[in-house]
Amino acid sequence: MSNIARFDGLRVVSYLSITSSYTPFGLPLDHSMRLLDFQNDTDALIYLSFDGVNDNIAMTPGGSFRIYDVTADQDTNEKFRYQRGTQVMLKYVGSAPTNNATLTNNCYMTALYGKGE
Repeated sequence: MSNIARFDGLRVVSYLSITSSYTPFGLPLDHSMRLLDFQNDTDALIYLSFDGVNDNIAMTPGGSFRIYDVTADQDTNEKFRYQRGTQVMLKYVGSAPTNNATLTNNCYMTALYGKGE
């Protein structure tokens, strides 16, 4: 178990690539992740899925974010992590994202893991 934090590569999906069907949110996870941070900076309602079938997380438009830290407050024997190889998917619900001048028009995913994991 490592106490040194490492960030995986930032995943960015442009509003032009987001459809009403699930689209991969970048590459599958390269490590067993401890924390995932999602940001929706489009003007559309975005759903996230961890299996490409079920809706797992809803992100409202205009800069909303969700942070999921699965290792907070765990004891030293726990190995609770997001599984390596997981493919996160995203889609819009309702109206498609548009080019909004006040937003970056992207969705972002940041992932954190422990060195050596």
